[in-house]
Amino acid sequence: MKRSQSRSDAEHGRVVANGVSRRELIAAGGAMAAAATSSPLIANTASAQGSAGADAILDRLRRTAGDSGRRIVIRGGTIISMDVGVGDFAVGDVLIEGKRISAVGPDLAGAGQGGNAIVVDAAGMVVIPGMIDCHRHSWEGQLHGVIPNSAAIGEYMGATHRGFAPFYQPEDMYVGNLTTAIGCIDAGITCLIDNSHNSRSAAHSDAAIKALFDTGIRAVHASGAPTFGEWDKQWPGDIARLQRQYFSSDDQLVTLRIFSLGLVKDDWKLAERMGLWVSIDGAGTNTTPMLQDLKKDGLLNERRAVNHANGFTEESWLLLRDAGVSVNACPRSDAQWALGTEAMGLQQALNYGIRPGLSVDNGTAYSIDMFGEMHAALVLQRWAAHGASKRGEAVPPRLTVRDMLEFATLRGAHNAALANKIGTLTPGKEADIVLIRAGDINTLPLTNAVATVVSYAHAGNVDTVFIAGIPRKWAGKLVDIDLGAVRDRVQRSRDQLFARRGMKVNVVG
Repeated sequence: MKRSQSRSDAEHGRVVANGVSRRELIAAGGAMAAAATSSPLIANTASAQGSAGADAILDRLRRTAGDSGRRIVIRGGTIISMDVGVGDFAVGDVLIEGKRISAVGPDLAGAGQGGNAIVVDAAGMVVIPGMIDCHRHSWEGQLHGVIPNSAAIGEYMGATHRGFAPFYQPEDMYVGNLTTAIGCIDAGITCLIDNSHNSRSAAHSDAAIKALFDTGIRAVHASGAPTFGEWDKQWPGDIARLQRQYFSSDDQLVTLRIFSLGLVKDDWKLAERMGLWVSIDGAGTNTTPMLQDLKKDGLLNERRAVNHANGFTEESWLLLRDAGVSVNACPRSDAQWALGTEAMGLQQALNYGIRPGLSVDNGTAYSIDMFGEMHAALVLQRWAAHGASKRGEAVPPRLTVRDMLEFATLRGAHNAALANKIGTLTPGKEADIVLIRAGDINTLPLTNAVATVVSYAHAGNVDTVFIAGIPRKWAGKLVDIDLGAVRDRVQRSRDQLFARRGMKVNVVG
């Protein structure tokens, strides 16, 4: 790969805020960390207690980020590995070497090589794999709260695709993806599938992709065509350029796939020619003939991920299952915009033996975190089961909190085509790891670790986030992000989008 195409952290310069360099953001992030009065992440030595010790550890992590031989021990946390072969530990350690997990166990102190390992004290924390959002229209990041009371999909489409989308400039694409990715990291989402279907020019695509690289998140950029309005018609031809310019290596945090609105055979053929996955949105109801046709042409295979997964017939579900297609459910989105039935795509997938991932879809009406999706999915599935029982119908098995965490981690990794790299705390996988405080007022006392994560925690309890062994959130603060500069940039983009539509922002309207 050419240096101009490798998209490494150092080569990017990481310009996250307008006119602010990566180096300046690092300084700003360090100042924010130094301002913290206390931190539960303290070095495991008497000489490095308190916030000064936490800052020293973070500084050491930064300085050694490119060292493939660097060792980190996440020490003394409650480990939920989501790997049945590894198991869980009431008190355990995770050893990271370079960017990969090398060991998970009850006591890895001996792996410190005479004190040379960087020790992260996780006492009082629940340690989980990074969560994965299988389907997010990230470009809408500055449209949070524009339609909180919307109850129909037509209202959503009118506000976004027909409304604001035609007024997006490349800067707005960058800002939307920027705020979405930062929000994900803050909430313990280490990977998202960016369903990007508002790239009205090649420059729009470039800006969306650059934002993902600049934030340090792991992401799958699913490139698609705009739905309404004028655009350059550069898609799908431009995908070859994107692949060549940004995605010539699979060994990087951001990868590429195709976004398809419905079961569009031409999109699937293009994906096969380019060796790419397809994420499918809005497959429709009368899908069986189309799926049979795709199967006949050898296009229905395991390199497909279906969003929502509502309204399929039994024949369609069997075709999807037998082909190994991945599925993700959107509990809040489907309920908000009346997509599908009370059984949700999640329950329908389970009925046919498919373990689904979870996805937020977009943040125009609700928060952008997986805690909300797990809460909603658990409650809605149980409510649907109660309804079936009262009607005398077959009652599905009740889902558990562990099921929800599996959907938010391992099954998300399958949707992202990254189950070989992430989704569980398994030796050999990359170190996408989240530490959640179990001693906050809403999470204490730690009685059931999985329940603490799924049913009690929120984004504010996410203490530390590692992505490929790099700290992206530390002691409750985002690393290397100047939030003031980001806030100004996001608000400016929002205000300009409203102005282009001839509207004014009314925060109490």
